[in-house]
Parts: sequence; C-alpha cells; structure tokens
Amino acid sequence: MLKKWPVLLLLGFVFMFGLMACSSDDTTDENANGTNEGSNLQNNEQNEEGNNVSEEEVEITYYSFSASPNYEAELDQMIAAFEEKYPNIKVNKELAAYNDYFTKLQTRIAGKTAPDVFELNYESFVQYASKGTLADLTEFVETDEDFDATQLNEQAFKAYQYDGKQYGMVESFSNVLTFYNKDLFDQAGLEYPTADWTWEDELEAAKQLTDKENNIWGTYAPVTMNEFYKIAAQNGGAIFNEDGSPAINSEENLEALTYMVENATKHGVAPSPADMSGQSPEDLFLNGQLAILHTGIWMFGSFKDAPFNWDIQLEAGNTQKAHHFFANGLAVSADSEKKEAAYKFASFMSASEEAAKIRIGASWELPAITDDAILAPYLEQTPPENREAVFEALNTLVLPPVVENWSRLSDKTNEEFQKALYGEKTPKEVLETLEEEFNSIMN
Repeated sequence: MLKKWPVLLLLGFVFMFGLMACSSDDTTDENANGTNEGSNLQNNEQNEEGNNVSEEEVEITYYSFSASPNYEAELDQMIAAFEEKYPNIKVNKELAAYNDYFTKLQTRIAGKTAPDVFELNYESFVQYASKGTLADLTEFVETDEDFDATQLNEQAFKAYQYDGKQYGMVESFSNVLTFYNKDLFDQAGLEYPTADWTWEDELEAAKQLTDKENNIWGTYAPVTMNEFYKIAAQNGGAIFNEDGSPAINSEENLEALTYMVENATKHGVAPSPADMSGQSPEDLFLNGQLAILHTGIWMFGSFKDAPFNWDIQLEAGNTQKAHHFFANGLAVSADSEKKEAAYKFASFMSASEEAAKIRIGASWELPAITDDAILAPYLEQTPPENREAVFEALNTLVLPPVVENWSRLSDKTNEEFQKALYGEKTPKEVLETLEEEFNSIMN
C-alpha cells in the first residue's frame, strides 16, 4: 500500500506556497533579486565543504499556521536542522492560528511588511500567485545543486507552478478521515465503522451512540465550506461546473447541506453551536463526548495519549466516496530582500530528509517526498491502527476548489451556513442566497 501513494498523488492535487524573508546586516549592494545574497549563500555552502567562508549573516522570517498549536517543537527542530546546514541564515519563526492566519497575512502583504517566507495551502495558491505577491523561484530551483525535483512527487511539485513559473515549494499533504471512539462503540454494543459505510449507516449508529443526559454526541463534522465541498462530492455534487461557473445551488448539494445541518438541528446526533460552548470538536473528542469525529490526520499526535481506544476509517459516502486532499507549501514574498535565503529554507522544508523524518516522527501530516524508506515508519506507529486508510482515501480524493476570491466565497458560505444551523434560513434558502452571492463575487 505504501508504494501506492506517490502514484495516487499523480492523480491531481496539491498545495500552495509559503516563503520567507530575511534581512542582512549589510545590504549595500543587495538588489531585489537577492543576487548579492545568493553569492554569500554559495560561499557558506563552500564553507561547509572546507572552502571559503562568508562572515555575512542573513535573517529571514517564516510565518506558519500548521505548526500552531501542536507542532511548534517539531518546527523548532526543523529550523535548527536548517540553521546547522546553513549557519549564516537565521530563521525567525512567527505562528498564527489558521482562522486568523490569512487575514493577518493579507494585511502584512498590503502593508509591505510581509514575512520573507510564508506557508500557503493549495486552495489559496492561485489567488496569491495571480496577484503578484509571490517571488518567482524558477531560477533558484534550476540553479540549486542541492535540490533534486525527483525527490518529490512530480505533479505535487508542479502544482506550485503558475503561468509556467515556480512560485512555491510543496511541503506536506494531509486528508480527513472518520475518527471514532472504540470504547463508546463497545459500550453501545455497536460494530466499528467499516470502509463501505454510507451516510445512513453513520446516522443510525450516531443515534444509538448519542447520550444527551451525559452530553455525548454520536458524530460531528463542521458545517463549513471546507467540509461542504467534500460532502457534496460524496453525493455527486460540486461547487463549480467544469467551465468554472458556480453550481452551488443544485439538488445534490441541497441534499448534502440538509444532511449536514439536520444532524444537529433535527436528529440531535451532532452538537449545535450552543452545545459546543466555545469548545473545539477535537476537545470534545478527547473528553469522550464525541463517538465519531471527522477531522484531519494532523490530529494523530494530539490524540495519541487519549484516555480511550480510538481508530480511523474511510469516511461514509452517499452515492459515492470522496475524501479531502489538502496540501501545504512554502512561498517567498515578492517584496522580500532575501529571496534566495528564503528559497533555501523553503526548499529544505520541502525536500530535505531531515525535515521529512521529523514530520513523520510526529505524525505531522505527510511530506511530499517519494522515498518509501523514509515513509515506512509512518505505518508502524499506533494509534491509529488503521493508518493504511490515510493512503486508501487517496483513491477517492477531491481537490479543494482553486479560484480567485476563494476566501470571500468561503467566508460568505460559512456565514450563510450558520443561519441554517440557527434556524434563520432553510438549507434551500441558503443555497439560493449563495447562488446570487457567488455570481456577484465571481463576476
């Protein structure tokens, strides 16, 4: 199974950019393309081999969302490994929670204070690249003797290209699966979820697992755009037509949204926003209050010491299976004055063996590398026992929509979905509103 994932990745996908910036103590002749800096970096690489030494130091800033809050220690290890390889480059990390990250990043880019290197998810890549906010890394990649693109999945690497140029370096991928509390299933006398479960199977199990007196719910998935486009695909729906025009107001999508909303509002098998009381679904799962949780494999490390037995399974479908495929990458700011140093860090985070091993050891998503020997330890770790489901899910992956103004579309969708959860609109009314909003925003 392990050998299947690079092939499966070839089916499509992935990610965005990130980048970095740096500052130099001596910027006398440094130009916007980092030409002088590149010369200094080359001297330092020579230094590692016992040749000439450059005394000039460079500092860059790296801005990340995926390390917060659970993987800051692993990010520190990666940065330390990079700084050991490139002792003249110091990396200053900055972290932000995902929900705040892009708003803050856009503000900094607009204010010409963007970090040198920043993390971007795949679905945001085109939006940033098309607006000229990312540095063209093509020349750096082509002249970098330390980087070999064959270390990465070819299509994943190329996914960070825009208009024929390299604007980002793929970093990792992840997907979303069904996490379940085996103890709660045992207590209810139910069989564990299987790979061929349907929405109906999950709903019926969730009804039996829900214990309202003890604040235990059968299932939970966020009612947001990020979840919706996948649920819609599980019912044969889609957000956009093949020509890119909006298709959100369809019968398939209405059935999908109704299923998501009614789990909380009609069936009571999922906690409502009021039930959540500001807690995250991951907190509820760790508290033993959720029997099933739909979340990403990036939570393996956080759930490792849960005080109950748990495992994962493929997600249920309705007319067909569909699983998320997320990817993150690093891009360099077009305004950075330390582009090559920033590129070096992005390249290291993308393809180095050191970064890949740290990521796998912590179960912090999966690197996009193709070396099976490095990936093998991932399957040996438990929990969960069914780690092969991570790779099996790639057989039915659905890619995040990649369109300009995706943030506005997503924000508006989430706003309307909340109205359905609070009973202010029906799912049908929500989709009718979104049809108008999508056409307005995209046109």
